[in-house]
Amino acid sequence: MIEDTATAGRVRRFSTAELPEARRVELWEDHNRAALIGLRCRLLGDTPFDGTELNLQLDRLQLARVRGTSHVVERPADVIRRSPADAVAVYLTLVGEAFFYHDGGVLTLRPGQALICDADRPFMRGFSHGLDELAIKVPRGVFHDLTGLESVRAPIVRATSRALARTAGTALRAGGAVDEPALLHLIADLTGRRVADPATVHLANARAFIEDHLTDPGLTATRVAAGIGISERHLSRAFAGAGTSLPRHILARRLDRAHRLLAAVPRTPVAEVAAACGFHSRTYFAQAFRERFGIRPTDVRKSATPSDFRPITGPAVAGPPGAPANDYS
Repeated sequence: MIEDTATAGRVRRFSTAELPEARRVELWEDHNRAALIGLRCRLLGDTPFDGTELNLQLDRLQLARVRGTSHVVERPADVIRRSPADAVAVYLTLVGEAFFYHDGGVLTLRPGQALICDADRPFMRGFSHGLDELAIKVPRGVFHDLTGLESVRAPIVRATSRALARTAGTALRAGGAVDEPALLHLIADLTGRRVADPATVHLANARAFIEDHLTDPGLTATRVAAGIGISERHLSRAFAGAGTSLPRHILARRLDRAHRLLAAVPRTPVAEVAAACGFHSRTYFAQAFRERFGIRPTDVRKSATPSDFRPITGPAVAGPPGAPANDYS
């Protein structure tokens, strides 16, 4: 079943949940052929297949978030002839191991790794424990403009760019911001090629690092710069180019998180929310919150409906920073 999400009709969602079990694989193949890359799918065992895919067509890229039960997908020569992709594929593994067979051997992909391959060269991928990944289809012409390469001669495995995964995942969320220029430069950076606009990559990497460490009250420019491997001067320039500064960005993101927490778990004391979002002082937090939102933190709690009141404990207030299942869903 295909439906639009709340992202103004941009993101399309396909799920096998309400489809006849006997036709799920067939319809999953049909969907991927039309929305991403044509593949042949085979099951591992007798358990019915269950899969969900979010798709987003941008001006130059196609994005997908794919979740599914255990299965194998193949892109053999006959499928390539019938359904050429004329593209490079980037797969970012979020959960579960996967194998990748190609004419040069076999690779094992684990969470936190990315695979870049030519989508028109035969391959097989297997997910014995299911999959949860982000996929990006880069048209060959776009890839050439980014990197100067027509394709990749052999599959490339890299440590997943947190910034790339976060930027793609955000775009696929309902109401999420879409930053295609950042995605393009981050893909080029992942291949090891020199990018035309390094400041865009620096900014995306810094934002991802900040999100992963937002609850740390010791988050400073020195730490962010060291964390992403650039100088503080380059870091400052990257944020200045976006019309802001690193301290203002960190403050805004902490306040936004605090607002969400106060609305979602209103029984949590304001001081606990402030601390969970990296604030040392409750007084400063309350003042900054009112300046940003025009209301007090306690007003957000009072506006929550009784059905919103649900108990929470400890780390659940802030959530685990950098957890893929939360960050990219």
